[in-house]
Amino acid sequence: MANENPAQSACRFSTRISIRWLPESPQETTDTIVMSVKDWYLDLRMERETGKIDWAIAGQRIVESREPLRVSFSHELDSHNAFESIDCGTFVSLPNGDDLETGTMPRPDLPGTPETEYEEVWRELLFRAGPEGSGKGLSWVLESDDENVEKEGEVTITKTFIGRIWGTYLALQQVQTHTRETDPKGNLVIKKSGTEVSARREEWNSGWKEKYAVGASVNDLPLMAGGLGGEVSWSVGDKVVVQGKTYVVRAFEEIS
Repeated sequence: MANENPAQSACRFSTRISIRWLPESPQETTDTIVMSVKDWYLDLRMERETGKIDWAIAGQRIVESREPLRVSFSHELDSHNAFESIDCGTFVSLPNGDDLETGTMPRPDLPGTPETEYEEVWRELLFRAGPEGSGKGLSWVLESDDENVEKEGEVTITKTFIGRIWGTYLALQQVQTHTRETDPKGNLVIKKSGTEVSARREEWNSGWKEKYAVGASVNDLPLMAGGLGGEVSWSVGDKVVVQGKTYVVRAFEEIS
């Protein structure tokens, strides 16, 4: 079963090659994968030395412009609690086929997390063959159905994202507090704060195999090996129950 990226897919699967906080030199200390299924994404960056989460985020991927390619990312789940920061990067292709992303974002390893210019190099990965066999597979993103998030006052929710591109699976979970406040213009806004993120990454290799499993609530996250890997046929907007929890289908693609 050869790994491949079918031309008709609207998904992207990538890894980070390096990050550079200007004016410092590029470096890479993480094992990072980002899976984008149409307009939604999950991003898990694991520290190679410690096996801990460097950064875990998930949300919408919004193309602001094509020439140049400029993409913004919402942070519906964020292990750095940077829910309100503007995450927008400009992408250009490098001669070797990699993508260079440039922009400005909070730098978490410095006091006060100052907004800092950065350069990240990304490399597209081939889709890992999954249980469907060679040349075909399922890709999707599900978000937990948090119906009470719009209630007045302070609400605590358990935000969960699970996603799959063929033979790669990610699950992220974070307990969040949402507080409705009035901004200076008189508009009601939701302020978010979150606890640590629990994460699971599984890969298909003649069966679903765990690669990472970290965090206090990791045992609450759905397992592909636990029955999620069966045949599904979903539509965007559907509400589905996965191992006892209700999710909204944010993105779905089937290549057969």
